[in-house]
Amino acid sequence: MRRETDGVTFTIQTHAKGLLDSDIQLKLTFHLPAAYPKCPPNISVASEKLTRAQCNSLKEKLFERAKELLCEPMIHELVLWMQQNLEDIIGKLNMPSADSKGPCPIDMQECRTWTVLLQLDHMRSKSKYVRTVEKWASDLSLTGRLMFMGKLILIFLQGEKDRIKEYMVLQKTSKVDVDSCGKKCKEKMISMLYEANTPKEHPRFLEFEVKEYSALNDLQKEFEAVKLGHIFTDLVLTQIR
Repeated sequence: MRRETDGVTFTIQTHAKGLLDSDIQLKLTFHLPAAYPKCPPNISVASEKLTRAQCNSLKEKLFERAKELLCEPMIHELVLWMQQNLEDIIGKLNMPSADSKGPCPIDMQECRTWTVLLQLDHMRSKSKYVRTVEKWASDLSLTGRLMFMGKLILIFLQGEKDRIKEYMVLQKTSKVDVDSCGKKCKEKMISMLYEANTPKEHPRFLEFEVKEYSALNDLQKEFEAVKLGHIFTDLVLTQIR
């Protein structure tokens, strides 16, 4: 906590459930002005698992909620509210608006297509691991990329949300690699860097491919091809530097 002439500033670290039951760590910084709680606090949101756009959206929603709680202590309530509503807020961030042109397809295919970006720490049995990931993607009708660049390993998936959930169950429960002794083992060192609804107007990967990159620019182009260059800048570069 830092006391200032015009109020108090402090940070709370917490976590909440994301779209695919992932655990998202959040850092919420509050600045309480001298007139608090008669006026709302200034709020900032930071997370290594969210983009800047997602953090800004969360900040705006928290501020709107704070204005509903004026004249009473609200920090604890705001933290609880964020934990309870994070999944819904992120899910709605890229959903088509109610007044968008054109109806949503009857089967809602466009409205339930999701994009996730996963990072693996390593692959000891690379050929077997790659074949397994390719099979899962094919069986679940998922498109995307399995990307290698140096020690960086990324899995970029696009498809129906329920299918991606099935993939995550397989990824976490199957013996897909081997340990240092050569015994089959489950994947314990996987992290989700990004998850969101895919905007209808964004192009998508047409198939699932395994690719190796020697240049950072080539890797960046894959993200830009599906209008997700900001994901590369905000989340992938931080894993390389």
